[in-house]
Amino acid sequence: MTRLLIRATLALCGFIIPAAAYAHTGAGAPSGFAHGFAHPISGIDHTLAMVLVGLLAFQLGGRAVWLLPMAFTGLMIVGGILGIAGVNLPMVETGIAVSVIILGASVAFRIKTPTAAAMGVVGLFALFHGHAHGAEMPGSVSGLTYAIGFLAATASLHLVGIGTALLFSQLDQRRGAIITQVAGSVAALAGVGLVLGIL
Repeated sequence: MTRLLIRATLALCGFIIPAAAYAHTGAGAPSGFAHGFAHPISGIDHTLAMVLVGLLAFQLGGRAVWLLPMAFTGLMIVGGILGIAGVNLPMVETGIAVSVIILGASVAFRIKTPTAAAMGVVGLFALFHGHAHGAEMPGSVSGLTYAIGFLAATASLHLVGIGTALLFSQLDQRRGAIITQVAGSVAALAGVGLVLGIL
């Protein structure tokens, strides 16, 4: 099972990069799915937050491995609906940047948050990410296929985070944990850069 997850993670990494490139070539008219899939992986803020959810889920272990990604995805749908409907949500960009800082710091310091509390935190942040996805949906595409696209990308990034942490732990458990914490630290600093407008 471990080897299967690692292989799936590597395969996803190989798929996500060309998929994002295709969606931004400008050749033809990308489908709603392509637009939706590209949105989370075309911005460092979304990508970092979603991978961090996977890393944090792995660190917490147990049911958190699947409950955190589910909480994020579920609340992101709600945020996406609000964005598509034009409902205003204050400080969306700030909320997204702060999510990178908080999630990155949680991973960096291996904060053992209870699963229910962690679900609440990632769910809150997911509202901001989902709203941004929905509000930026092109008017020429189907809302349903667009939503399926950004949900697929989000789930893929969560799996990349979980699979990467698992891969590190399989190579060397102690060093793998340190590498994961360093990654969280770098992500948190990137989040600060996003808040300050540097990135």
